[in-house]
Amino acid sequence: MIPSSFSERFARLDALLTATRQWWQNQPYHHTDFCFAAHSPALVEALLGLSDEQVLALEERGNELVAFLSPWIVEGSELQQLAALPQWVADAVTVDPFMARDTPGRKWEQILAFTGVLPAHQGPWLEWCAGKGHLGRVVSLTRKARVTSLEWQAMLCSEGTHLAQRDGAQQQFVHGDAFSAEAAALVHPEHHALALHACGELHMTLMRHVAARGARGVTLSPCCYHLISSDTYQPMSQQARRSALRLGKGDLRLPLQETVTAGARVRRLRQQEVSWRLAFDSLQREVRGINSYLAVPNIQKSLLSGSFEAFCRWAADARGITLPAQIDAEYWLAQGARRARIVLRTELVRQLFRRPLELWLVLDRACYLQEQGYRVALGEFCARPLTPRNIVIRAERPV
Repeated sequence: MIPSSFSERFARLDALLTATRQWWQNQPYHHTDFCFAAHSPALVEALLGLSDEQVLALEERGNELVAFLSPWIVEGSELQQLAALPQWVADAVTVDPFMARDTPGRKWEQILAFTGVLPAHQGPWLEWCAGKGHLGRVVSLTRKARVTSLEWQAMLCSEGTHLAQRDGAQQQFVHGDAFSAEAAALVHPEHHALALHACGELHMTLMRHVAARGARGVTLSPCCYHLISSDTYQPMSQQARRSALRLGKGDLRLPLQETVTAGARVRRLRQQEVSWRLAFDSLQREVRGINSYLAVPNIQKSLLSGSFEAFCRWAADARGITLPAQIDAEYWLAQGARRARIVLRTELVRQLFRRPLELWLVLDRACYLQEQGYRVALGEFCARPLTPRNIVIRAERPV
């Protein structure tokens, strides 16, 4: 049974995630074998018995994954129950279809769905990290209300202003840094703030400003939890600060590794890139004589259409490593394929904890807002195929 209060739910989730850290608080790329090989050889055998297709199928089927892992991770079923949120029924949002041409289709659908779950606030609204202000423009037109849109890129402010004038929206853009004192001063007591997929420190900063300046409320969908100013996560709520969990940026990336929108070609390229990166990592360990992982910068996808040796030369140059004149590409590719197989199956185990860890982070935010005197509701503003980052936090100050 799911606890009725956010505080009780967080406490139970926190206890389970703390007790199961051995399964999810690791970085598979950093290891050349299964992290849990020593204490769970039977699970290793079961994972290696799965084809890659079966692994990918289990990633998409949460209940089957829970059942598969249940002999080793008995907490899986309760974790999934604690991580479940209701999908809210969005109000119909009617705007001129012509407006959709300015926004990629999937993003436009997300904006409409998010707008449909906003509270009955009649304005004014404050849009945080607005980009071109597509969300704010829709809110202004559908609510007949004033919207202030904060954006740090001047070009986007200019383009957003043009779109607002074209469509007749009551939308004013402010060019500014969301972390500045000037941005904090934009938050007024009569505002309800908006943030759709604002990254880590950005939406956390907004929440602090909303609470400090007594705004009417905030509705946000968090994203990119790892984009924070410190190396480790600093909890927002008093309850989370008492937790034994210490989360690094690698841990905070875990919820974001769930992708349900990638096509077959994107998945294939991703698998090739993983295999090549791990092959190079095995090579660099031997060349440097240091058995530790070495990260490689992001690459242009066109590099994957060349040779593996060319990729290795590029990666070595990027990290200041001198490779031997001759590389046994076949051998190192085999090492990469072996490690990629292990990583894929280790990530399958971690998949069980992605949504629960995200809920831990979201509940920390919800508890913080409750501590600040807000009424808080949590839900999903759209289905996962539209975006895995579909959680919405809605907080309103009692009148």
